[in-house]
Amino acid sequence: MSHIDRRSFLTLAGGTVFATALGYPMISFGTGKRVVIIGGGIGGATAAKYIRMADPSIEVTLVEPKKTYHTCFLSNEILGGNRDFKTIAFGYEGLKKRGVNVMHEIAIDIDATAKTVTLKGGKKLGYDACIVSPGISFKWDAIEGYDANVAKTLPHAWHAGPQTVLLRDQVRAMPDGGNVIIVAPPNPFRCPPGPYERASQIAWYLKNNKPKSKIFILDNKKKFSKQKLFQAGWQRHYGFNTDHSMIEWISGDAGGKVTRVDAKAMIAEAGVDFKGSVINVIPPQQAGRIAFAGDLVDKKGWCPVKQNTFESTRHSDIYVVGDASVAAPLPKSGYAANSEAKVCAAAVVAKLNGQSAPVPSYVNTCYSLITPNDGMSVAMVYRFDKQKGKVIKVKGSGGLTSDKASAEMRKREVSYAHSWFMNITRDTFF
Repeated sequence: MSHIDRRSFLTLAGGTVFATALGYPMISFGTGKRVVIIGGGIGGATAAKYIRMADPSIEVTLVEPKKTYHTCFLSNEILGGNRDFKTIAFGYEGLKKRGVNVMHEIAIDIDATAKTVTLKGGKKLGYDACIVSPGISFKWDAIEGYDANVAKTLPHAWHAGPQTVLLRDQVRAMPDGGNVIIVAPPNPFRCPPGPYERASQIAWYLKNNKPKSKIFILDNKKKFSKQKLFQAGWQRHYGFNTDHSMIEWISGDAGGKVTRVDAKAMIAEAGVDFKGSVINVIPPQQAGRIAFAGDLVDKKGWCPVKQNTFESTRHSDIYVVGDASVAAPLPKSGYAANSEAKVCAAAVVAKLNGQSAPVPSYVNTCYSLITPNDGMSVAMVYRFDKQKGKVIKVKGSGGLTSDKASAEMRKREVSYAHSWFMNITRDTFF
């Protein structure tokens, strides 16, 4: 078993580069250093793992209601028929083996003064540091006719899991010649390329099984992430910009802004009515609900943080990582959440041991798959600029798949995406 001491961990965490094989023996709790983590997604699970690896004397409690976490990234492949649903499901046994106390409960409140987290049943957990990784919640009142109840029949599938299966099954059950309507959300939202990868994956299924069908992307925005590459891919595979295009993207200023949904008539209203056999509404988003209960959000519904540690600017000793945090230029992505969690873990371990937080760097890679053999990616390394007090991009460190990339290179990107998926999930949950 390899070994890493606390000083080495803090140095490594600053660069967010870790060996996934690191391990530590479990030791007894009761040292007085307590960390409560709310949310067992990529951000929360990663933070729990890396705190325990750095300092096993710290008692780490992870509060997560679900016993199984389903990754949002690569879940769109399920819609295209290219991935089994079981492959995006992960449990918490790996974290338990590392000494993390996993509680499948719902956190309903955070008291920053008393330093307690209240669970739904009334139990309170004391903490010295609290890490909140709440993900996103939806602004249910943003689109007339669409709320949490309607989402049971018109799925958003933006929380992977049963909603993903529902959307997949609806696409498979629709008639050949039916329309799929995807309502894309305004910025900012989780996984900026996600709606367009979703359209690509559904189009792949339709092309091979229901070739008379069509997808309409009704978009609040004037442009979207990786737009040029997506549209080039759609042109290669789905006839985009021709009379026989399987995908039509309608921007907000061209009549794509949806204001109302009629679930009974299966219509999305955006100036004119769009009738669909399947309607996938991805609502506007904000931080997860516990962030509101804990007074961690700004007027826009997101959580401002000190980007070198991810400590909340509203309450000391509370940290927010992942999609809920205001971490731009870092995107709201799974890989960014993993990177942020490592930086946060290093900062928390340092503070609990009377040390200064290391100067961090961060990394993000995002893959998008158009077909089973055509993918693309964007990657970037970031660093914390002390003078500016915020995260900035490291010039020349990243890049986007070239629009001149060969078919072989695009096929290789799919392989890279699958390898990345295996690595990040192992890095997070095991």
